[in-house]
Amino acid sequence: MDNTTATDTNNSLTEELLGFVPPTLGQRLGVEFLGTFWLVLGGCGSAVLAAAFPHVGIGLLGVSLAFGLTVLSMAFAFGHISGGHFNPAVTVGLWLAGRQGPRYVLPYIGAQVVGGIVGAGVLYVIASGNPAYSLATNGLAANGYGAGSPGNFSLTAALVTEVIMTMLFLFIILGATDRRAAKGFGPLAIGLALTLIHLISIPVTNTSVNPARSTGPALFVGGLALGQLWLFWVAPLVGAALAGFSYRFLTGAEGLEPVAAQGQRISQATTSIGDVTSSRPLPEL
Repeated sequence: MDNTTATDTNNSLTEELLGFVPPTLGQRLGVEFLGTFWLVLGGCGSAVLAAAFPHVGIGLLGVSLAFGLTVLSMAFAFGHISGGHFNPAVTVGLWLAGRQGPRYVLPYIGAQVVGGIVGAGVLYVIASGNPAYSLATNGLAANGYGAGSPGNFSLTAALVTEVIMTMLFLFIILGATDRRAAKGFGPLAIGLALTLIHLISIPVTNTSVNPARSTGPALFVGGLALGQLWLFWVAPLVGAALAGFSYRFLTGAEGLEPVAAQGQRISQATTSIGDVTSSRPLPEL
């Protein structure tokens, strides 16, 4: 039995001793689909439907907040079921950091991509209800560089932005859900981090840091968005890998806490802010 399998087994036994029933793979995939669907519909929807609405448009700040709120709300709602990834880069980064077993990686990514595509499809149906809407003109908040960038930023600028932003996003996720961190605050830190990332990088790439978020709109918009989609898979995955490989070396973490699942259950809290002493030890296995 390898270390990952042993860790998963120990975590499952701990859950049973504490009265938790581990979610099935179908339940995990279902909430990953739903969370990614909500991220694309809520985040991209705010950009397409509300960002420039006459006189009361929410603008860049509102769109940034909308993306953060989608992740924050879904992480609180379903983080205890699947870990609340909603992003292939997050799934890969957590796996490389030892937080997620390898058997979940491809199923999670599949569910996230499908969720992103369905979210973009629903957004297109809603947006098309306005006679003034044009897919070619208004788009679906697809990501891009050069001519596809909101600020005409270059390929190099887009690549650096997406790698660095995703890497820092994963560091925040890993740190906020570390078993030594204060419990219950992970989704808040993660949602606010995603808001900040959008505030910085919307002008550069329209902000991806999430291949599933990029794939849905690109498939509907086609053309330039689809041709540039490769960058928004490669860069976020590279950034996630950098964080996943290095987090344990930087922090001394053992990689034993699946993100959000055990790591964020308030009933299992062993620390508070600034306190790393145990207040409620888990039963011995």
